[in-house]
Amino acid sequence: MDTTAWLVIGAVLALLTMGVAGVLLVRVFRARKLLVDAGIPLHNKALVWAAVIYTVSPVDLLPDPVYLDDIGFLMLALRSLHAAARAAGAGGRAERAGETQHLVP
Repeated sequence: MDTTAWLVIGAVLALLTMGVAGVLLVRVFRARKLLVDAGIPLHNKALVWAAVIYTVSPVDLLPDPVYLDDIGFLMLALRSLHAAARAAGAGGRAERAGETQHLVP
């Protein structure tokens, strides 16, 4: 393959990456709005952002080929956020569907 083909492939990959990053950014802002509206405490939200920063940072407890520390920290943060959302009464669609099933005889 010549240089032009590699440049085109690189440009297409860069555009795809930017598109995925844009979609993720929109989802982050929507999630942020939901978290603000739900009344979840700041320390739970900060734990999630700390987990995201830790995941993308080059500093790790375990070497980079082993992502167990990153995954564990993210799971801990999401579990904490989920528990805080449940305590704040911000249940998901599945919980609301389950509540309506209990009301119907």
